[in-house]
Amino acid sequence: MIKKLYKIIIVPYTLFLLYLMFLGMGRTQYEDNLLTLEPVLATINFIKGAASLKEIIKIVIGNIVMFIPFGFLGWIFTRFNDLKTLLFVFIQAITIVEGLQYFTRMGIFEVDDIILNTFGVYLGFLIRNFVEKTFGKSVI
Repeated sequence: MIKKLYKIIIVPYTLFLLYLMFLGMGRTQYEDNLLTLEPVLATINFIKGAASLKEIIKIVIGNIVMFIPFGFLGWIFTRFNDLKTLLFVFIQAITIVEGLQYFTRMGIFEVDDIILNTFGVYLGFLIRNFVEKTFGKSVI
């Protein structure tokens, strides 16, 4: 039951996420291509300079939580039941998306986003495994 619902929801969810990454939240095209290549340091500096806890949660935690559903892709594509394969393919895909943000100037290419998004997929993978072990694959 849950797998069927997931199969129906994941495509519109992915499209919604792409909308947010390129057009949502009041995005406008930057004048210059922006690139942040300081892993972790950029996020720490952002947290230190953030105006509010709400802003930190929206950006940092959002970059993790929004990608948790992709940890469940093994329910659709059996090759993604292997964590290494899932992360390898995801890192390539999210790097392409970050690159598109850079080249279209509709976002910033940030290594931290790749790291945080990948961590979200990893958490999703762990949650999926926990759910399967707890409730059994046949129930899901």
